[in-house]
Amino acid sequence: MKIIGVTACPSGVAHTYMAAEALKKAGEKLGVEVKIETQGGIGIENVLTAEDVKSADYVVLTKEVAIKNEERFEGKKVVRVAIADAVKKAEAIVNKLKAHYEANK
Repeated sequence: MKIIGVTACPSGVAHTYMAAEALKKAGEKLGVEVKIETQGGIGIENVLTAEDVKSADYVVLTKEVAIKNEERFEGKKVVRVAIADAVKKAEAIVNKLKAHYEANK
């Protein structure tokens, strides 16, 4: 199972990166591949490739700020979460997606 995502927050600083890190750590802990692109104050980093998008089972997007190039996720299962939830509840988010994936194999 593979989750990709994009994190962005209104100020483009701390929460953008904290959310990305929390989601990646949750993936490692739960045995799920997670790759997160950040769209922060210093620009877009860890850019998701066309192959990342194609191979992803789920896309997690934070919802406080418009995500750049969001059209690339058309046709994918997209989940929108609050930036604070991505930081504080990353494990629950990944766990829920993992359970959904397992139930729908």
